Amino acid sequence: MNSQHLIITIDGPAGVGKTTLARRLAQSLGIAYLDTGAMFRVVGWMFKQKDPGHDEEKIRKLLEGIRFSLEGTGWESFITFNNKRPGPEIRSEQAGMWASNIGRIETVRSFLKNAQQKIGASASLVAEGRDMGSVVFPEAPYKFYLDASPGVRARRRQSQLANMGQQADYKTTLDQILKRDAQDKNRAIAPLKPALDAIVIDTGPLNPEQVFIKMKERLGPVFANH
Repeated sequence: MNSQHLIITIDGPAGVGKTTLARRLAQSLGIAYLDTGAMFRVVGWMFKQKDPGHDEEKIRKLLEGIRFSLEGTGWESFITFNNKRPGPEIRSEQAGMWASNIGRIETVRSFLKNAQQKIGASASLVAEGRDMGSVVFPEAPYKFYLDASPGVRARRRQSQLANMGQQADYKTTLDQILKRDAQDKNRAIAPLKPALDAIVIDTGPLNPEQVFIKMKERLGPVFANH
């Protein structure tokens, strides 16, 4: 990693507020925001369309045709693949499960890890995901892991989907969150868990402003230099 580039990682399950806080931190520091979940969702969506199954050669060929890049900073940061911005179809709960499914494939995780590290080597950024601090950027100087109860996260996810014009009932959303939690935490490759040196924050009883303040306190030296 280039020592001139600052990497801050934010990991955790769905519905803990990672995206909002990662974007806000990036905006406050004037650096890029890396949405690694979008990268997994893009690959999951393409797998759904192309259906390579478990054929290693087909999987590698599909991955070879994908090129990611990161544009902009702060609120204006966005991922492109093959010079296109992902559409709203990758934000559905179904796409989230596809992302989790392909996340168990070692070839896919290796491909995305390399793509993410390449982006991190070229710019300062706030990287949001599930294994940013534990696997992708283990040497990052600042690592956060956000968590909350499944019930709280289901309510938040419902609200998030509603804001995107997608409707989902609470029970269905909760079931999907529990299923994805189990899959992400129990996979053999890069399971969802805090990095050993991560700062863990329970966002359940806190609003986004309170969580941001806690993170900013930990990042005091960084803000002092920006």
